[in-house]
Amino acid sequence: MVDSCGECASCLDGEQNYCERGATMTYNGRDKTGTTPRTFGGYSASIVVTEAFVVSVPSALDSAAAAPILCAGITMYSPLKHHRVGAGSRVGIAGFGGLGSMGVKLAKALGAEVTVITRSDAKFDEARRAGADHVLALSDRTGLKEHARSLDVILSTIPTSHDLAPYLGLLRRDGSYVILGAIEPLTTPIHGGILAGRRVNITGSMIGGMPETQEVLDFCASHGIASDIQLIGVDGINDAYERLSGGDPGYRFVIDMATLQPA
Repeated sequence: MVDSCGECASCLDGEQNYCERGATMTYNGRDKTGTTPRTFGGYSASIVVTEAFVVSVPSALDSAAAAPILCAGITMYSPLKHHRVGAGSRVGIAGFGGLGSMGVKLAKALGAEVTVITRSDAKFDEARRAGADHVLALSDRTGLKEHARSLDVILSTIPTSHDLAPYLGLLRRDGSYVILGAIEPLTTPIHGGILAGRRVNITGSMIGGMPETQEVLDFCASHGIASDIQLIGVDGINDAYERLSGGDPGYRFVIDMATLQPA
């Protein structure tokens, strides 16, 4: 985001990401009049940003490793804070890639016990290296049964429509399944009895407001948390895109902006 209306209830609450008139986004965003093109992407040499939408990157953070905190980091941190995750909380991370890795690190730093649920056995070691206490394979029916009704909140980074039933079965009474990745129609039916029988919630979250974005940067600096990244030059973007299309590698590609400058 680079701007918002600044007047609606969400903006006044510091949650500009939910601006009721629509925030001005970094990519192909339009200004408050809704007519004038304003932004042409975050990979530009320069960009105009409203002052209130600038954050301070703590000196303790490496700039390259800090960059994805402004997206992946805040996307995971905001629902953790909203659902009051802290010491004693039991958090699930559905899907383990760049988002999931940050979710594990942040939830652990907040004092939670963390379980990663993944479709890929290849992600087990990566999840444990990130700090996960438990790793469950979605195909492991015995493991899912053993962990039934054990989690307070599940942050779902799964990017496409999927069957929620196996995940909802892991939630305690009043637990919440937070959709972060599947910003599209969810086509698999949801059994109403699961919702009513344990009063579980299906909800969502999108990035975070500016105060919370500054908060997560400061939190990461004070807890020694950084994104897992691979630094690339601008000429490596197409290759990075192809690699992402083939499956989330578990880290974020970060572009060295100096490579945008002419020789």
